[in-house]
Amino acid sequence: MKNPNPADPTDPTDPTDSTDPTDPAAGPEAADPADVSRLEIPYRFERSHSLAGIIAAFDSLESGVTTETTVSVAGRLMLRRDQGRIAFATLQDVTGRVQLFATALATPDFEQFTALSIGDWVGVQGVVMTTRRGELSVRVDGWVILAQAQRQFPDKWHGLTDPDIRYRQRYLDLWVTEQARSVFMRRSAILSCVRRHLDAQGFVEVETPMLHPIPGGAAARPFVTRHEALSTDFYLRIAPELYLKRLVVGGMERVYEIGRVFRNEGISTRHNPEFTMLELYQAYADHSDIMELTENLVAEVASEVCGSTTVTYGDREIDFTVPWRRLTIEQAIAECSSLQVSLDSPTAELRACCESLGIAVNTSWGSGKMLLEIYEKTAEPNLWGPVFVTDYPAEVSPLSREHRSRAGYTERFEAIVAGRELCNAFSELVDPAEQRSRFEAQAALRVGGDDEAMVVDEDYLRALEYGLPPTGGLGIGIDRLVMLLSDTHAIRDALLFPTLRPDPTL
Repeated sequence: MKNPNPADPTDPTDPTDSTDPTDPAAGPEAADPADVSRLEIPYRFERSHSLAGIIAAFDSLESGVTTETTVSVAGRLMLRRDQGRIAFATLQDVTGRVQLFATALATPDFEQFTALSIGDWVGVQGVVMTTRRGELSVRVDGWVILAQAQRQFPDKWHGLTDPDIRYRQRYLDLWVTEQARSVFMRRSAILSCVRRHLDAQGFVEVETPMLHPIPGGAAARPFVTRHEALSTDFYLRIAPELYLKRLVVGGMERVYEIGRVFRNEGISTRHNPEFTMLELYQAYADHSDIMELTENLVAEVASEVCGSTTVTYGDREIDFTVPWRRLTIEQAIAECSSLQVSLDSPTAELRACCESLGIAVNTSWGSGKMLLEIYEKTAEPNLWGPVFVTDYPAEVSPLSREHRSRAGYTERFEAIVAGRELCNAFSELVDPAEQRSRFEAQAALRVGGDDEAMVVDEDYLRALEYGLPPTGGLGIGIDRLVMLLSDTHAIRDALLFPTLRPDPTL
């Protein structure tokens, strides 16, 4: 850090701020990195304030005032405007932006300072002041370069307009796209709030394996990897469900995990091959208890993070105020179409209904699968919600407990918000004999060509034989929750590093 002789910044020229984009000196092409290439990069830099802290402390400072407060700040140089013997720059850190005010009289190595590139990291020491136009600033009484931007840095006026570059070079996007920064700060707040809520309810956060000897816990195509030392294939987990329920067998009555899961599926605005899931399990509870937990959790997160249980998504409002609506799967179909169908409908009628909707029916499908396909075609995209859709067929719910009063159905629900699934939950199947039968039915589908069907998990069945008490379980897609609470309409915008094809430019 250079130690100059501080001087009065008063200049006959009326100082202006650094937000004028018309001056060529503000662009990255004006900087010559060679001018500062010989500056030594320090190993560390001690900051006294964040930029937001300076703004909060001196926001009411009158125009043309120089304080006696010396601060030490650091960040990236985002704009610069040179006016002869005066230079203005915008410094940005994770908390905000503050103007830098440099003069040939007060700033050491002034010419080198004005040769800095947009995007360079700098540390600055100086007094807090305001210009004659009232712009809160830090006078540059000493400065040091902390890192050089050796590639041309995008400016704040044009940002990154190519979405492919935004996703591939998120490290740039976060600097120049305010919305991106906002989404990911909100994502962090959402995760913190979820943890606080569950911890307060007596849940214990745990970690379970990501490498599974067999795929299980959901209907999805897995990624396969190889452990060379064991000469064994493993699968990246598609869900932590079966391991978490093993913990309930082990006496951990309320457990949850927030972690990555992996599904070898297509990429869309709603799907990414790796995503974040919250799964939890509560002993002595059923699906109705989990419904109440779900709506209270989401409502609290919305209220804390967004300031209200009513949020705007696109051009419509979503009201997360509890209680949420409840509809059976048949009621949802009837509400969104003219169809009156159920598991009691003749198989030929369900098949004809599917075909009329353009659904290609597989010969292995039973009535439950066809009913689900009809629902997903006619109802789910048209339910704004939030609404709990209940009573899913047993055929498509291999881990759910049978409905206590409706044969062929299970005590399973999904929360639908803005036409998409937010969560999946149910009263857990606890009977090992019935679970084996369901697994075997799934395995038969897999042999028949369904590569998303489950296999028989003998170790999980062994755990059930030691006794799983009545249990309610829940899985919430964190990325979709972030999308809803940040008005984001593509999952890539809710993921810091979404899955992409290899960069053809590298």
